[in-house]
Amino acid sequence: MTITDYLTTLVPFSHDELNDILSYFEKEYIPKNKVLLKEGQVCHTLYFVEQGMGRSYYLKEEGKEITQWFFGEGKFMTSADSFFNQSPSRYYLEILEDSIVYSISYKKLDLLLAKYHKMEKFARLLSIEMLTKIVRKLNAIQFQTARERYDYMISEFPDISHRVPLGYIASYLGMTQETLSRIRRNDF
Repeated sequence: MTITDYLTTLVPFSHDELNDILSYFEKEYIPKNKVLLKEGQVCHTLYFVEQGMGRSYYLKEEGKEITQWFFGEGKFMTSADSFFNQSPSRYYLEILEDSIVYSISYKKLDLLLAKYHKMEKFARLLSIEMLTKIVRKLNAIQFQTARERYDYMISEFPDISHRVPLGYIASYLGMTQETLSRIRRNDF
């Protein structure tokens, strides 16, 4: 999904509005394994992933990476609490595949929100979408079996097992790689 498709799916922008809004975004080619944000930094950028895959993760005290979220094509990627509150992030943002993204700074987004009432509606709908996905993941981690969590992840990210290391997937699901391997073995 392109950024144009995503924007117009949520809000019926006119052609002129859409062209102006898109002029605030920058198209970027970002190589695999690039870290866009580190823990403790303020996230000043919102990314739309047109092609590729990213993730957010945090480090446990012993240095183990725990994946918080994956961001695939047609989705916005950021450290949401850091970006919207302009506060230090608890997470890292990393690009997992060579990617094409559209980025916009917090300041530019703020200008668009002031300029277009429809952008306020877009931001509200995007926030609701993000919140809903976070609540679904939290519910999955708290109330579902390992198998149900895996099925939930596949419904959110159908081709993820071919694109992301299994260790990242296991940490996202809150299980060991051995448990994940057992579940996957039963699928085949």
